[in-house]
Amino acid sequence: MEFFRDTNIDFLGKKWFFLGFSLIFSIAGVFSMLAWHHIPLGVDFRGGTLVYVKFTHTPDENHIRNVLDRAGIHDARIQRYNVASRNEELIDLSQNETNAKDVTAGKYQIIRALEPNGQDFNKDLNYVGFDVIRDALATADPLHASSGQEYDRITRQILDYRDKQKDGVLQDFSELQPAGVAAPVIETLKKQFYISDFHVFNAEIVGPQVGKQLRKQALLATLYSLAGMLVYLWFRFELIYGVAAVVAVFHDTLITVGAFSLTNTDITLTVIAAILTLIGYSMNDTIVVFDRIRENIKLMRRESLSEIVNRSINQTLSRTILTSGLTFLTVLSLYLFGGEVLHGFSLALVIGILIGTYSSIAVAAPMLVAWQDWRKGQSGRSPVRPMPAPPADRGGKVRAKA
Repeated sequence: MEFFRDTNIDFLGKKWFFLGFSLIFSIAGVFSMLAWHHIPLGVDFRGGTLVYVKFTHTPDENHIRNVLDRAGIHDARIQRYNVASRNEELIDLSQNETNAKDVTAGKYQIIRALEPNGQDFNKDLNYVGFDVIRDALATADPLHASSGQEYDRITRQILDYRDKQKDGVLQDFSELQPAGVAAPVIETLKKQFYISDFHVFNAEIVGPQVGKQLRKQALLATLYSLAGMLVYLWFRFELIYGVAAVVAVFHDTLITVGAFSLTNTDITLTVIAAILTLIGYSMNDTIVVFDRIRENIKLMRRESLSEIVNRSINQTLSRTILTSGLTFLTVLSLYLFGGEVLHGFSLALVIGILIGTYSSIAVAAPMLVAWQDWRKGQSGRSPVRPMPAPPADRGGKVRAKA
């Protein structure tokens, strides 16, 4: 299957437009990384605590920020998590706002700050666990049960309804009645507990030493992958092919990280995994073009290198559109429907697939031609050897090859 057959697009003739495009996005990304948003490292790399909160209503981020500020938490980053209809917020505490040695410190800070009127969260039915509810019911014994196992069953029933049916957030005690909880039990719960309008359903913490180590390892992984590919292409083709491919991949990485900085999207471990993936993908696409260039150099010895490169790109264009297009549609679907957890990962792949395909054509190939033209000017000889003329017979006539 081919989308394009016998195309003759002058890609190298548009190299200055490609250069301008690359410079605009590269400079914008570098400016953002140096002077605006900098590199927005996620909690994986800078350390800190992430607290995930679900509300019973549409959360007011300004109100949450004011409540946290009154509680002494001044540098928290608050942002919408998941789809808007789920009423979930992600509260990001910096390393200075929490204790790295205590995994629950940041979580408890958020809970205490959000509890209405400073109430004891150990009495919040949206927070307490199995033992607290069961002990409260067994002590009050509203059903006059002969065995404590009955209250074990009722407690599991309450928690299953709260956590599975209501996503961890009850709005009123009356919601338990349709769930099959007896009225005396509900009345006992009203006396023993209260219900807040939120529930902390997850908390993550990364210490400063771990974050520093992860930053170093992520940088080394990226550099090692580039160095390995440079050596591989050096042996498979020539050194200049490897340099051109690595420059193109560095170009892709720079624009991708710059896009994250411009949009102020956190770079996490999953984003690094996506960047390493797109490095391999972009390199593979570049190798396909280079392989065709090497084949055509042997077949088209009378043509200039620019014409050979243009012909090679056109010959692989259909394959590039098919493979890159299918991959792009897949990662775009992942970005649109994959949820908040995969948002950064899929965004890096969406940007990387587009830029990686572009750089194979608009960066790596023109760089190869520019190097060969410079080498030709230095040596005064064409880097592409011409095809030898057919031998002549004794009469001076040229003999055609059989």
